[in-house]
Amino acid sequence: MEPVLAKGGHHMGMNVNLTPQLEELVRSKVASGLYTSASEVVREALRLMDEQDRLREAKLDQLRNDVRRGLSSGPSETWDADAVKRQARTRRASKQTAA
Repeated sequence: MEPVLAKGGHHMGMNVNLTPQLEELVRSKVASGLYTSASEVVREALRLMDEQDRLREAKLDQLRNDVRRGLSSGPSETWDADAVKRQARTRRASKQTAA
């Protein structure tokens, strides 16, 4: 995203209205000493939100690819959950006796 610039190329200030709860959160972050200003808190929050949006989009892309791969893999096969559990228990039991 391009920064909002005023005439002359310098960054433009912006006023934002916060709920009382969010305003208190910002004040407490600054008071903790972790941040030097409310602007710094808001910038960090926006960076984190952007990162979260990017991660969410990456996960959705992966899910879409997985679905496409699954749909193109051919017809599904029936399976017996009890048989799968029996096979897993047999493998686990044989590993435990071998150890």
